[in-house]
Amino acid sequence: MIAFEIKEDFNGNSLLNLKPYVLSTARNFHNLEQLINLHTKTHTHTLNTERKSTFSLAMASISETIHIFFLISSLQVSPTLSATVVEDLNNLHPPPDFNSTIMNNCIHNPSLKYCNSSSPMDLNEIFKSTIVASHLCNESKNPNCVESFPKIDLRSRPKITPLYLSFNFFWKYCPLGIMSIDLSNNSLKGAFPTDVLLCTQIQALDLSYNQLSGDIPVESFSVLANLTFLNLSYNHFSEMKVSDTKFFQHFNSSSFLHSGLFPGHHNYTIKAVILLVGFPIFVILMISCTGWLCFVRPDFLPRMLRRNHKFTTWMLKAATNGFLKKNLVGKNEGAVIYKGILRDGTRVKIEIYKGDVSREIRDEFVEECKLLVQFQHKNLIRVLGWNNSRRTRAIVTEWTNGGNVELWLSESAPSWKHRLKVLIGVVEAMCYLQEQWPEVDYDLRTGSVLLTDNLEPLISRFKIEYQHRSTKYVYKFGLFLLEMITNRRPLEEFERGEAGFIEYIRMHYPENLQLVVDERMMLTENMFDQAEQGLGLGLMCTDQPTGKLPSLVQIYNMITRAYESCPILTSENHRKSHADGGHGHKRVQFK
Repeated sequence: MIAFEIKEDFNGNSLLNLKPYVLSTARNFHNLEQLINLHTKTHTHTLNTERKSTFSLAMASISETIHIFFLISSLQVSPTLSATVVEDLNNLHPPPDFNSTIMNNCIHNPSLKYCNSSSPMDLNEIFKSTIVASHLCNESKNPNCVESFPKIDLRSRPKITPLYLSFNFFWKYCPLGIMSIDLSNNSLKGAFPTDVLLCTQIQALDLSYNQLSGDIPVESFSVLANLTFLNLSYNHFSEMKVSDTKFFQHFNSSSFLHSGLFPGHHNYTIKAVILLVGFPIFVILMISCTGWLCFVRPDFLPRMLRRNHKFTTWMLKAATNGFLKKNLVGKNEGAVIYKGILRDGTRVKIEIYKGDVSREIRDEFVEECKLLVQFQHKNLIRVLGWNNSRRTRAIVTEWTNGGNVELWLSESAPSWKHRLKVLIGVVEAMCYLQEQWPEVDYDLRTGSVLLTDNLEPLISRFKIEYQHRSTKYVYKFGLFLLEMITNRRPLEEFERGEAGFIEYIRMHYPENLQLVVDERMMLTENMFDQAEQGLGLGLMCTDQPTGKLPSLVQIYNMITRAYESCPILTSENHRKSHADGGHGHKRVQFK
């Protein structure tokens, strides 16, 4: 027995599946039944509650149907076999009640192609088209041919593609679900296969790499309203300008490579002019933009291409958010100081000097900055670079959170050991500058020496002075040392400034040291002795008329010994203070 099942796919197209079943040989062939399941995938109901009908087929008709089904299934055909398949299909007839099936389909889905045909229905053609559609769907490797038939894919199938193109009854009733047709690389010859254009709903058509020739049916393409992809490349069509056809203007030139079709010369001319004129302009603009970027924002360039240590005004503006007022942290000596963040995340202090100056002063400023960026010492502020524009000069240094020594002394009441640590760092920096950069002058006032979070002092203010005098720096350190021990501000607390401050200490040294030493240090007896020696050292450093000044090495050795012998203070030590005023203590002696 042969059972035929006719279904509607989800697009409403009839599909005939021929399923050979081996039944009992005792049955009479005149009583064969065909089960027809009428499923409508695009509707929510079934047709006639899955109506079943039976019919008898003549033995000859059954034999033909089985023969044609297996012929199409193999389809490794020669021309002779192809002719046999076509002949057998032409001799195949639909079941007796196939007409009622078609009518029911049209009632429930009037959009079916055979329902809207202007010519009378040809049941034979519709029946044969369902057979071809079922097989072609599987040949195109669609995943579920019972449910859908989205594409015809016969790429590189030169033996069977001409046969399917010859089935004009299939293309006449082309299933509405087919969106793509690919017949490329099949060596097809002859005229354009116009039957494929009967699938008016398709979105993609590929006929490339064939040997098609003659005129292209331009007018027939106008019905393909949904077509978004077209490839006619590598064929031998008659020459024609694509620009002459409005429909083909929607596709780029890659759709017509070596096909006989070519874009209009006018379009080529416009593109050539755009390319010849536009490309140089584009290159010039790119070079200009890159040059501008290098000039105003070199920090956007790779590190190897940046100008070392040079900051532009745009870079400083970006680091301070446009010199925002909240980033202004101070003013001094004609300069304003901002905090900022560079593009790489580095926190910096930007000291900007306003006003017009001579070219000579600008050159001196740059030379000083070139020298300062070379400093490599933990107790010297790290100078990152400078800006030297027409109206602005600026120095960019690393940012420190610790404030300066002056504020630290007045607000933190540091211990004697901590003060010695700061003094050691200052002397180490002085020794480095004396040995490596003797031409550099620096400021040692407590308000100018900065502190890190780890209590490392940073000398932060410099100036080039080629007449080097080491005695001047010893004097500066003496004043710094006296301020560290007394926590007094010479310029603010004494009428005669530094001279009055030194005279005040000499007046009380060594008998009344309790009036001079910062009492908040809460010194032990040993520490008080060290503080007394420190005051003596400070007075010796500031005793310029005698000329008996200690060297930086001697100063360093003495302070280091004091620091190393000073115990770590405990809470009990802090409660002890020296109360006898320092009587009987010896003055410091240098050997």
